[in-house]
Amino acid sequence: MKRVPLNLDPQIELRQLRYFLELANQLHFRKAAASLLISQPALSRQIKQLEILVGVLLFERDSRKVQLTEAGRFYQSEVTLILQEIDKSHRLLKQLAAGVRAEIKVGFLGSAMQTVIPEMLLELESGFPEIKTSLEELSNIAQIEGVLSQRLDLGFVRLTQVSEHLGMYPLHQDSFSLVVPQDHFLNESNFHSLAQCKDQPFILFDASYSPQYYANIMSLFEEAGFIPKTSHKSVHAQTIFTLVAKGLGLAIVPTALQKGFQMKLRFISLEHMKQRAVLSLIWNKKSRNKGLSHCLDVLNVPVAIR
Repeated sequence: MKRVPLNLDPQIELRQLRYFLELANQLHFRKAAASLLISQPALSRQIKQLEILVGVLLFERDSRKVQLTEAGRFYQSEVTLILQEIDKSHRLLKQLAAGVRAEIKVGFLGSAMQTVIPEMLLELESGFPEIKTSLEELSNIAQIEGVLSQRLDLGFVRLTQVSEHLGMYPLHQDSFSLVVPQDHFLNESNFHSLAQCKDQPFILFDASYSPQYYANIMSLFEEAGFIPKTSHKSVHAQTIFTLVAKGLGLAIVPTALQKGFQMKLRFISLEHMKQRAVLSLIWNKKSRNKGLSHCLDVLNVPVAIR
């Protein structure tokens, strides 16, 4: 069903929307009423009144179960967005009353914490101390979803393209490094080519982390003339490094990641190879967060692409 802007009847109360959403999530009148701290008959009356106001049946009911109608499923997604916006507005009002002008919620990949994020935070603290930031390490996909829904204001991803509703700007290019256990026979002096590792197992970032990033890694092996034996996959650098340190395989990661971990590992630069790990910034073009423009200024994002 195509999404259209939802115009609320002025007679509809906010509590009715919250009641509807709780029942839509629980699909059980008794459990929903208990969660809402109201009686089951009261919840039933409010839902019936809401259905009268919107003019459609939202739930199918019988003696055994409650189900959403097609209209109910559509209404559930719309009401979720409406309540998120209302909650966000209330939160921003509280921040305004407390003297905080803006809050920036940031999603990031682990390697971004070793490169651009610390400098960004220092510059924000220096130039815009009234801006509060919160950070959450997330996958590329989770960041895309978060920025699209405006649960996140900024994301730091390794992707080559995103939704047309998002702005995107490359911030940092990093070479790759081969990661081996500290006692491995390969080191910077005797390493010449990845072909020296063709008989060794590799621990790779899962393709779900970023299909483009995964393809970039695989092209390194292709140029070396072999397909790696994959012993394990993960999307977390900490997990990959732990497995390498235990001798369960080798890995290839962005060079910047070596700064954040103190483990019994050796990093061998692959800077001579043309492949690069590109870290890009994403944001929602429709964002109304007043602090976002300051962040884009700090990160030197050209005004023309905002």
